[in-house]
Amino acid sequence: MNEQVRRQPDGSRRALSAAYDTALLDLDGVVYAGGRAIAHAVASLTTARDGGMHLAYVTNNAARTPQAVADQLSGFGLPTGAEDVITSAQAVARLIAEQVPAGARVLAIGGEGLLVALRERGLDPVFSADDDPAAVVQGYDPALDWERLAEAAYAVQRGVPWFASNTDLTIPKERGIAPGNGALVEVVRIAAGGAPQVAGKPQPPMHRETVLRTGARRPLVIGDRLDTDIEGAYNGAVDSLLVLTGVTTPAELLAAPPEHRPSYVDADLRGLLVPQPEVTADGGGFRCGGWRAEAAGDVLAVAGEGEPLDGLRALCAAAWTQAGDGSCRADAGKALARIGM
Repeated sequence: MNEQVRRQPDGSRRALSAAYDTALLDLDGVVYAGGRAIAHAVASLTTARDGGMHLAYVTNNAARTPQAVADQLSGFGLPTGAEDVITSAQAVARLIAEQVPAGARVLAIGGEGLLVALRERGLDPVFSADDDPAAVVQGYDPALDWERLAEAAYAVQRGVPWFASNTDLTIPKERGIAPGNGALVEVVRIAAGGAPQVAGKPQPPMHRETVLRTGARRPLVIGDRLDTDIEGAYNGAVDSLLVLTGVTTPAELLAAPPEHRPSYVDADLRGLLVPQPEVTADGGGFRCGGWRAEAAGDVLAVAGEGEPLDGLRALCAAAWTQAGDGSCRADAGKALARIGM
């Protein structure tokens, strides 16, 4: 666990694509949303890769196989091999294989990606609680029905060890925010009690799986979620970049507790290709670019002009410093409106 309490975003004199050897990229909300690439993602990642940065795609979505994800990315114009994709299904399959006999039966409640990952570890997926499974595992599957959730509940009630690829409550789709695997895990928990062992972000098994498969020595985690991507980087003691193309809002970023504070923040993946501006102390406040921010009692205030993101970075420093090892509760509404966010 990373014990450092971050007080402000970092700066970097070099482009992040040059300062780090491997980008550990989340997919949903970072590279694509639903079936569409996010603006600037393909061009930015192509430039970073051509400059020597290794691109690895790390997703909590356990429904699809690495090859299916790689094919989709290649279709966007990002040539990708299955070996460049790391899923929470792979992480949870390794976790299960370390705790059950070789070749054991596993009740699999999930999609093809989960089944392939289990077989890769020599495990035998089954589909009924009556098949005498040594473990039950849940992974995201958009076609999941009530009967399969019921099988999971029956197995958990009988004391079968329970695992989950991840517990993200939501997942971004083209039409909006939809229920994620965590919502389905809650259905089983309500019916059967207990809690599963979780492999996906932000838990350590996912970080371990990623490092084992990529060999990254100076990785940069890139994500859109504070409670999975950024907390996962914090748990792994590696740097992170939050992009504002997914679920996290500027207000949520300002209120982030230490484990949810990214090293860097940018609008989208173009932030990989440029230096990151410094945030500096200025009297009782903080300055970034043309903006100065401070926490004045129970209100965050900002003055100046310039790039909205510089204002947000300065506000992060004011909010996080006031909050210390907690969450900033100061009203940021007027300050965010002032910088255009």
